[in-house]
Amino acid sequence: MPLNLGGNGGVLELQLNDADFGTVQRMVTAINNEFGQSVAYARNGRVIALDGPMDANARVNFMARVENVQLTPTEAPAKVVLNARTGSVVMNSAVTLRRAAVAHGNLSIMIDTQFGVSQPNPLGEGETVVVPDADINIEQQEAYLQIVEGADLADVVNALNALGATPQDLMSILEALRASGSLRAELEII
Repeated sequence: MPLNLGGNGGVLELQLNDADFGTVQRMVTAINNEFGQSVAYARNGRVIALDGPMDANARVNFMARVENVQLTPTEAPAKVVLNARTGSVVMNSAVTLRRAAVAHGNLSIMIDTQFGVSQPNPLGEGETVVVPDADINIEQQEAYLQIVEGADLADVVNALNALGATPQDLMSILEALRASGSLRAELEII
């Protein structure tokens, strides 16, 4: 994070490279918890104002403490980046699919998602979570509409690549899923 020294005495500004209201809010809370009082204030989704000491040496010590505050940024929004030339697909873990029917050329896509419950050590501190289990079958045959729902998009892309789908096939399928509202992600084609 770049640091700007403000012109108002001991006021300092931290500027995030990318605007993120969730991260700014958590940073303000973490910094204030570190100092036991309100020294950090959010100006917007990118800038945090800090009431630092007037003395230059004390300000360096203050910033060293701020710099050592541990924080995990909020999860990035769901995004798929597709390189149309190479067929490379990069996506983050937040990408999912809503229910949709898919047919493309001679590719047939069938995704069946079953949801189970995982409860490790039920008498201990284990946390109960819902776990999706996707069974994906993609065949090269006469195309017909198939239902696609809740599956991990990474599994769909891997199965299409294993089948030999061209980059154009993959791009067309992802664009159609996004246009229909089924792809729960931003799609960027480079």
